[in-house]
Amino acid sequence: MGGGHGGSTTYKGVTLHHPKRWHVVTGKGLCAVMWFWVLYRAKQDGPVVLGWRHPWEGHDDHSHGHGDKH
Repeated sequence: MGGGHGGSTTYKGVTLHHPKRWHVVTGKGLCAVMWFWVLYRAKQDGPVVLGWRHPWEGHDDHSHGHGDKH
């Protein structure tokens, strides 16, 4: 099944085929993108997720000229 070319390792009856180079490079690149995204979102939403502040706090003063009429 699957042919006999390419490198592989057999351990306790299970044969593991070595991935192609582009699979390894693409996997590492996507892993880096994932971790950059996770750390970016943690920087943005971390205090809210951890309960250190409420989502509606910390918007500074975005009243847009509404004044105290509300």
